[in-house]
Amino acid sequence: MDIKAYLRRINYDGPTNPSPQTLRALHVAHLRTVPFENLSIHAGEPIVLDDKALFAKIVERRRGGFCYEANGLFAALLRALGFKVTMLSAEVAGREQGSYSPPFDHMALMITLEERWLADVGFGDSFLEPLLLDEQNEQLQSPDAFRIDRDGDYRIVMRRESGEWKPNYRFTLQSYEYTDFSEMCRYHQTSPESHFTQKRICSRATETGRITLSDMRLIETSGRKRQERTLRDQNDYAVSLREWFGIVLAEQ
Repeated sequence: MDIKAYLRRINYDGPTNPSPQTLRALHVAHLRTVPFENLSIHAGEPIVLDDKALFAKIVERRRGGFCYEANGLFAALLRALGFKVTMLSAEVAGREQGSYSPPFDHMALMITLEERWLADVGFGDSFLEPLLLDEQNEQLQSPDAFRIDRDGDYRIVMRRESGEWKPNYRFTLQSYEYTDFSEMCRYHQTSPESHFTQKRICSRATETGRITLSDMRLIETSGRKRQERTLRDQNDYAVSLREWFGIVLAEQ
């Protein structure tokens, strides 16, 4: 792991000792520089769950990735800095109340310091800073709030939106490796039922909100304000991808 190259990639020059403050700063820096994106799937590029391959893609080629990629490589960085990291299997909340996707549908991370933290740089629009894993009261991150509920062996990430609490995903604290996520990673790359194969997405946090390319729509949010425009053509898409995310795809 070339730590210096990784830190340059996320524009980070702060402390690197394993502490809550360092974890928080790295988490925010990562979300603001490494986009959540599924462009490899639509470009026919295989996604390889391996630290070396992910480093080449995200750091050297300055790309992003979806949960297994972003959180997988972030876990490798944290371990290289001396953090204790556990890969967690998460199940994403469905539209029907109480329904969730299959195990390994999402990867999140548990970071163990004096307290345990939930980190996640691969869920798209979610918490910007890590959450205290064992804190059951709400944790404010303006303009939203989060809390972690318990349901048997499960922990459930809840988000308050417009005054209403809704689940994001649930997870257990069992430790897993890349290989455990391989089947669902393959599903999301190939199945027509996966939302990742149905449209292109590229999104990252900004200083004031979020910038997102959803197929041919460019969406910018700042607090509760939202601006959206439809891109004219594929050239406009390529320009927006380069301007907002620093990404130039091979076919472009």
